[in-house]
Amino acid sequence: MSDTYDQTGSAAELTEEQLEFLDSMFDLARQGEQQQLLALIDQGFPADTANDKGDSLLILAAYNGHTSLVRSLLARGADPNRVNDRGQTALSCSVFKQDEEITAALLEAGANPALGAQSAVAVADMFGLQQMRRLLQQP
Repeated sequence: MSDTYDQTGSAAELTEEQLEFLDSMFDLARQGEQQQLLALIDQGFPADTANDKGDSLLILAAYNGHTSLVRSLLARGADPNRVNDRGQTALSCSVFKQDEEITAALLEAGANPALGAQSAVAVADMFGLQQMRRLLQQP
């Protein structure tokens, strides 16, 4: 058995089979396999689950540019303000990737541009992403 984290961030002892299942869920988010991932979430898998680095399904989907999946995860209760262990949020990831559509969806869902050690605002400023900075400032 190995330690990993559940949807609340608490350490939990899991079997190898359970770890493989969790890893496959994170892979689905990275790859944008929306149909498979959402089917499992709709059956009760928590939409806000995070891996041992604090990367939630939403953070992984946002970083990898899966707009529809981001919107669907938000609709199913994924927290737009969850911060991973590196101080990043889904919003800071979308700003870094300069994905205006995902950034707008996260802002509409209440994502805080100033949240996290590597906040969306800090990322936009650090990399000189003026268009993204303007998007973050819109009411």
